[in-house]
Amino acid sequence: MYTRKNTVYGILYQNEEGPDVGSAKDRVIIKDGLVFRKLSDENDLLPYEDWRLSHEERARDLASRLPVEDIAGLMMYSPHQIVPFTADNPMFKATYNGKNFEESGLPAYSMTDQQKKFLAEDHGRYILVNRIRDVETTVKWSNEIQRFAEDQTFGIPVNFSSDPRHGAGSDAEYKEHGSTSRWPDGLAMAALFSPETIRKFGQIASKEYRAIGITTALSPQIDVGTEPRWMRIGDTYGCSPDLVTDYGKAYCDGFQTTEGMEDGWGCDSVGVMVKHWPGGASCEGGRDAHYPFGKYAVYPGNRLDDHIKPFIEGSFKLDGPTKSASAVMPYYTVSWGIDNKEGKNVGNAYSNYIIHDLLRVKYGYDGIVCTDWGLTANPGDNIDALDSHCFGVEHLTESERHLLALENGVDQFGGNHDKRPILEAYEMGCQKYGEEVMRKRMEESAVRLLLNSFRCGLFENPYLDPEESKSIVGCDTFVKAGYEAQLKSIVMLKNNQVLPVTEQKKKVYVPQRHIEPYKSFIRTNIPSQDINPVSDEIINKYYERTADPAEADFAIVFIESPLSDGGYSHEDVKNGGTGYVPVSLQYRPYTATAAREISIAGGDFRENFTNRSYKDKQTTTANSSDLDLVINTRKQIGDKPLIVCIRMSKPCITAEFEPFCDAILVDFGIEKEAVLDIISGAAAPSGLLPVQLPRDMETVEKHCEDVPFDMIPYTDSCGNTYDFGYGLDWSGIIQDERTMMYPHLHDTEKAYNYDAFYFNPHHEF
Repeated sequence: MYTRKNTVYGILYQNEEGPDVGSAKDRVIIKDGLVFRKLSDENDLLPYEDWRLSHEERARDLASRLPVEDIAGLMMYSPHQIVPFTADNPMFKATYNGKNFEESGLPAYSMTDQQKKFLAEDHGRYILVNRIRDVETTVKWSNEIQRFAEDQTFGIPVNFSSDPRHGAGSDAEYKEHGSTSRWPDGLAMAALFSPETIRKFGQIASKEYRAIGITTALSPQIDVGTEPRWMRIGDTYGCSPDLVTDYGKAYCDGFQTTEGMEDGWGCDSVGVMVKHWPGGASCEGGRDAHYPFGKYAVYPGNRLDDHIKPFIEGSFKLDGPTKSASAVMPYYTVSWGIDNKEGKNVGNAYSNYIIHDLLRVKYGYDGIVCTDWGLTANPGDNIDALDSHCFGVEHLTESERHLLALENGVDQFGGNHDKRPILEAYEMGCQKYGEEVMRKRMEESAVRLLLNSFRCGLFENPYLDPEESKSIVGCDTFVKAGYEAQLKSIVMLKNNQVLPVTEQKKKVYVPQRHIEPYKSFIRTNIPSQDINPVSDEIINKYYERTADPAEADFAIVFIESPLSDGGYSHEDVKNGGTGYVPVSLQYRPYTATAAREISIAGGDFRENFTNRSYKDKQTTTANSSDLDLVINTRKQIGDKPLIVCIRMSKPCITAEFEPFCDAILVDFGIEKEAVLDIISGAAAPSGLLPVQLPRDMETVEKHCEDVPFDMIPYTDSCGNTYDFGYGLDWSGIIQDERTMMYPHLHDTEKAYNYDAFYFNPHHEF
């Protein structure tokens, strides 16, 4: 009926007709010849311990047994965890037996004091994993935490989660160790125009996630990238609602589905948390809602439907047996003017209309709703900071904010590791609605949260075998699939018969880059940098690198999209301004003469005005020297071929550099080797633009933040227009089944008719 064997973490029981059961303490119960984990102190097999019952029955049984304190623990989502917490990481601190990691002498997989408190005293069970050392360390750490959790009352396992970890264009956690497979980032994946590839990615990435203990993915990001200045557009799947919808559906199916299971859930499943409801891309002027100065999302084109389509027609309506994304995250944004019931302009999680009326009632979503991180904390004094996210409810106490979110239908609070505000919210709810009603509301969230762990099999066996994990994570088959996707994501915009450069003995000049100081994501100052864009080791695999442009046969200039400070300037405030400045997509200094006279949204308790307009203000970018690099290299090499390779984290004004180069390759987030494989002819370009590349900043300023395809795209010196779906291969403009599947659906007449479209300052359709 079953077999028993010793493992590195404890005992593994293998039921002949049922799931494997793992226990660090050999706490099991045998009934009817079958093995079950004994998680409670009760002698009998309880319904929540019985894997023969449905996930829903087990979750409801356990939720009914939990004290309110334990439910409050489930509602918390830990801050970012590092394995181990080393002293060289200033953002995240922890102690080991009261000492820092280096002084403790403990193994790298040891639990921190804070993690023990989170599990034992606060009853937390959702942990967000950030940086890790390597696969083996992570597996051992995961086992340590699950062993600790197994000893707690009710034995509820930990559900580990992660932000995206497979991006080839970023300094992903595992790159140094060559562990996980490496895949195109958001826009890069979108450039494939292939939902099937992203489904395959999900199937592979979920296996790698499960091999290091991760059972919840804080992804995909299915915001429709209609606003090109938005700092997070590079993480989206582009500006087409149809393409994003198909991608979101395929991503969720790939991650959540365990083959052979009737309901799709099992040991290969990773629950996804789609984000950001109801779409966060339409931030006014491109400013981002991580910061109070960017908190407003606007809809001047009345196109909210385009932004919620990927949710209601994609991730909430899957083709696979899991049926719907297991969780959803609202964005920080105040979706300006959307609440037509109470007329409140508050952050999405605090909006009863957006969460309850739309998400829960109208669209019937019954999965987990988890806030973005740090949403409930009290606001700070600095409007230019990575905090103060309680937009529109700053006057409430932290406990009142929790109650408001719970009333709306929110289940979980990202980054909250203190259960006291949740318990205080519960007490306030009892006074307001009665204890029976409030207890029922808490259990409702508990069921949703527990269901995720039951579905993924964590209640049967949350433990991992380090050797098995190392054989899965980054295996050759997965790595090859990821790299092939990288190659297919590269978009060739221009080629004056200079590509491919197939002769390996040719000498190439690759100039160094320089970047001036600018603001980081956390709004600290990054000092000026001199950058070697690609190592000699990589270049010399293909060509012979020379530092003398005169002796080079051709040049490759690596640049990136213009780096802006996000749309807010303390210098402008010092000079008597409001602080609001343009977000520029061009390299040269830009003056916003075509911007709105009066902003659509505005208002903040730290400001004595509501107009956030930046009209007629000027801004500069930190990497204007990238344009100089192209122009100067052209002067230095004369008529020899000049190839520009641009890392495009967001669309940019290619008109500035296109006339100076013979070929342009766009890399939306991949490894440099893949770009050089295209240049050398080892692979052929096949990517398509998932966004429009605007003609100039005027068309950017005059477009509607929420409307797809409403800008005039750039037409280059060869007569090709850099519009959505455009791309070249060696034969010319690509026209295949992909371009037929996602045709050009923009409002051509409105976008291309200045008199008709731009006459109305609010761009109402």
